[in-house]
Amino acid sequence: MATTETQLMLSVGLIEKDVNGDTLWVWCYPSVGDELREVLLSKCCLTHDGRDFHTFVFGQFSRTWYYITTMEVQEPTALNKVTHFSVVVTAKDFNPEKYAALSRILCRMYVKHGSPVKMMEAYITVLTKGICQSDENGSFLIKDYDVRKAYLAGSVKDVVSQFGMETIILYTALMLKKRIVVHHPRIEALLEFTRVLPALVWHRKDWSILHPYVHLSDAELEDLKKCPGYIAGFVNPEVSNRMDLFDVFVNLPDSTITVSQSAKEAMAMGKLHKDIGQLIVQSAEDAEKSDSQVIKDISVKTKEILANLVALADECEDSKITLEGLKQRHFPPATENFLFHLAAAEQLLRI
Repeated sequence: MATTETQLMLSVGLIEKDVNGDTLWVWCYPSVGDELREVLLSKCCLTHDGRDFHTFVFGQFSRTWYYITTMEVQEPTALNKVTHFSVVVTAKDFNPEKYAALSRILCRMYVKHGSPVKMMEAYITVLTKGICQSDENGSFLIKDYDVRKAYLAGSVKDVVSQFGMETIILYTALMLKKRIVVHHPRIEALLEFTRVLPALVWHRKDWSILHPYVHLSDAELEDLKKCPGYIAGFVNPEVSNRMDLFDVFVNLPDSTITVSQSAKEAMAMGKLHKDIGQLIVQSAEDAEKSDSQVIKDISVKTKEILANLVALADECEDSKITLEGLKQRHFPPATENFLFHLAAAEQLLRI
């Protein structure tokens, strides 16, 4: 277990803000590419001119997950010229709780020893043994952080409580692998909301579609546009004018969801959507049900739809669906339209 899980970590780095107010990337092990380093510096709150202080942020760039933990240095410590610092861990996997716990231990080590050497030793121990123990700094066990826990850490019930029946728009967009952009001025709110959305399509268990913290920079937008469908979070309200970036736009502070003109045809709603929407709302409003039970209810319905789609495909030549084949079934127009686009998303469509 330890070998595969530990090999998901890619690097550990250190950003410092000194008494003169300068913020610098001061150290990393083993290495971080120039482009990724620039992105990581832009995500670190220490480079944001004394605006909001964020103890922990995470995101994805160029198929690499990053986790940034920031601390203020309280006197007296071995770090006499440093006012704040950030520990940056990069990895191949999505697991915010795991890397937040590890980073907290690394931060405490740095404060105590004033040198990255101890951090590097701890990082290597985790890489090789899946464990990091120190009496005063707490212990860390990789096996305590199952990926399934990370997938289920957010609250689907909160999403449904905010958007009600409109949650079906998010579900449909995710099923059809559309581009969802979410805006909120507070990064914490953005991270909390966006990380839940892939759970609406649990059968895929694919969190690689999540880009929870994106800036409107050329490098990041170029990276985002390589993904066919995604969930992207932005703190900058300017993103609402970037029609080229989304099929569905979620304004979190206003609790509104807008479907772009170009996606309206594929996202047309009918009785099937209404039924699924009601199922989602009823399940989420049931006080007896946990978030994971709500996800299971949605997943059961999704699997039923997919099983019907596969059955339709099996009756067709090459097990691929055609529009003509769908039309012969005389489905209501919105259902036929949804199944056609879903077949395309699930690679069951003959092109």
